[in-house]
Amino acid sequence: MRLSLLLSCFCLLLMANTCAPDPRHGNPELQLLERTWLHAHEEDQGNIHVYRPNTYAFPPSRGRTGFAFEHNGLFTQFDIAPTDGLEGHKGQWQAVKENTLHISLDDHTQPDYTLEIVSLEPELLKVRRIE
Repeated sequence: MRLSLLLSCFCLLLMANTCAPDPRHGNPELQLLERTWLHAHEEDQGNIHVYRPNTYAFPPSRGRTGFAFEHNGLFTQFDIAPTDGLEGHKGQWQAVKENTLHISLDDHTQPDYTLEIVSLEPELLKVRRIE
């Protein structure tokens, strides 16, 4: 009896330590972020950058940057590579306020930065980058 109780407590402790925190911090609307977004630079408005899902029918362009958000807080930033393809930089994202995300890249090719979500819809993301 005592062994099964001890084993149950151990299992609960193990499960609690292996669960990653939800980077959305209680904002279920942020699950719309969980996809790959590419920069629709043609639609930018001043310092507001516009992104569309990677499945969007973009007009021809010499390359598009973007990023991917995953549910578990993993993030990939896509930059244009020296060979004109895309180069992914892995990192993490976390909601720090209702419409503000903290981004950090694992390879530290860029300093951490903040994205303010101006608008988020299933087919449209507008953000303002804050250094």
